Amino acid sequence: MKAPILHVESPAGRKHLRIGDTERHRTVAEILRRHGLPLNTRCGQRGTCNGCVIELLDGELMHVPTNQIVASNGTAKLLRGCEHRPCGSAARIRLTARGLLAYQPQVLTDFNVNVPRAHDPLIQRLAVTPAQMQNLAEVLQTDRPVRLAEGLVAPPCEATITVEHRGDHWRVTAVEAQPPVTPLLGAAIDIGTTTVAVLLVDLADGKVLSRAACFNQQMHLGDDVVTRITLCASDPANVAHLQEAVAQRTVGPLLTEALRRAGAAAESLACLSVVGNTTMLHLLAGVDPTPMGVAPFTAPFLEHRALDAGQILPDIAAPRAPLHLLPSAAAYIGADLTAGILASGLAYDDGPSLLVDVGTNGEIILKHEGRLYGCATAAGPAFEGAGLACGIRAGDGAISHLRFTADPFAVEFELIGEERHVRPAGLCGSAYVDFLSLARRSGVLGATGRFNRSVGQAAARIMPAGNDLAFRIADAPGGRGIVITQHDVAALLQAKAAIAAGIVTLLQRCGVGPAEIRTLYLAGGFGTHLSPEHAIGCGLLPGFRLEQIRPVGNSALAGAYAAMLDATLLEEISRISRQIEVVELNLDPRFEENFIEQLALP
Repeated sequence: MKAPILHVESPAGRKHLRIGDTERHRTVAEILRRHGLPLNTRCGQRGTCNGCVIELLDGELMHVPTNQIVASNGTAKLLRGCEHRPCGSAARIRLTARGLLAYQPQVLTDFNVNVPRAHDPLIQRLAVTPAQMQNLAEVLQTDRPVRLAEGLVAPPCEATITVEHRGDHWRVTAVEAQPPVTPLLGAAIDIGTTTVAVLLVDLADGKVLSRAACFNQQMHLGDDVVTRITLCASDPANVAHLQEAVAQRTVGPLLTEALRRAGAAAESLACLSVVGNTTMLHLLAGVDPTPMGVAPFTAPFLEHRALDAGQILPDIAAPRAPLHLLPSAAAYIGADLTAGILASGLAYDDGPSLLVDVGTNGEIILKHEGRLYGCATAAGPAFEGAGLACGIRAGDGAISHLRFTADPFAVEFELIGEERHVRPAGLCGSAYVDFLSLARRSGVLGATGRFNRSVGQAAARIMPAGNDLAFRIADAPGGRGIVITQHDVAALLQAKAAIAAGIVTLLQRCGVGPAEIRTLYLAGGFGTHLSPEHAIGCGLLPGFRLEQIRPVGNSALAGAYAAMLDATLLEEISRISRQIEVVELNLDPRFEENFIEQLALP
């Protein structure tokens, strides 16, 4: 039988893929991944999102769940790549920018450390005299938790020793008669569910030498932590697959790129400080996160861990370089939050104050009367574009902000990558927040989120879309246009209601109202790029005022950076993680009531 051919049109050009015997029964998504064109399979190929949508332009494909043939019949058809496979002799498909993982993400690497720090890095070199070496040798012979690396002998002259912090003790790892030529470099790493950011730092002075960021390659296997935990529960082998995706295919290449940009050698990389949500840290360490997926949501570990980087990132860092996983507070309050509490200054704020990190999980920390309370609410991936008609993550081609003008009515927008002459490919979360606020203010949306087709000039942009209604934002290549549907609005209202209800419920627990909050620290990439005005206007931050809100950038990365350069701050983050009182929203009867109330637009 003649091998079928899949003709593929994409923003990168055209490819003609001959489907071999081993690929005949694979889905289009699987075939494209094997040929270097991975689709945005955000739900782990479970057919519950539209991230991997393709256009069938000509020929036939088989719908796997029903075993039915779908033919183009001269009309382009939108199909999920994870649910269809080749059949017949040939098919021609088109891939859109939003359906691919190939676009450049926008990742926040800007940060501020809003607390004072000393310079006491987790690994450092010290010059010592012979007398000091003798004193050190005496200390090393005691039962104190400090030990000289096996086989090393103190030289008879002034020497340089290398010491590293392992959480509960310092350890001498090298004694050298001559000052080393190779510098000591460290990497601060923020492993997010969607993106990963790396800072390469000179440990001698704390200078940031280079930055690098990209998508977390675990995205190929699942869009959110729940999906990835479920994968591990269904097949323990997926723990290793997910570890390889984040370590070998994400963090490793980022470190290589950061070293290249700084003109530094891999053997200089002597220390890594890592933050992320609790699931990401488990997967990086190769620890099964399955217990966090079922009640009582118990994490196998929460405390600070110091691992050997060479075991996780061979050929990237020095073989025995310590890789520090910063401490988490609970299964859904991770090291990204504990590090952010420190770096933002919330830990030392008189309060009452809030730290809010808006994402797939809305994570909220309240400081009140000297105590810390924390909760997480599952907002879902709508603010990252999943399941929305034209939703994409923040990256080149994403519309990031909207403005409505009147008389005549028009929609203006900001585009990520506009200076690189990219075309609009979709909308990211910050633009959707703008839309909810602007559309409510202008009357395009009612309080319940329904489109108002008698709103005047703006009504001309409201159009039928199958069995739905859609509001046209912009034109796009191919003539399909970039729209926001009534279904999109419903999904967005659920996401914003989950976060808003989490905030309200946490405040109610402590008897505090929004007006009493001194500072609301808005953290993370999404939070930093949000319009605070529109976040308030759509009810995402319910009842707050503009002057209360303070964007703090990537506070998680800031905490990783600070802890790497000051060992006492690592100890402080450990203290903070133990101090947080975790509030389980699913056990608070007020949360459901608040969620229903927050579904409305103000």
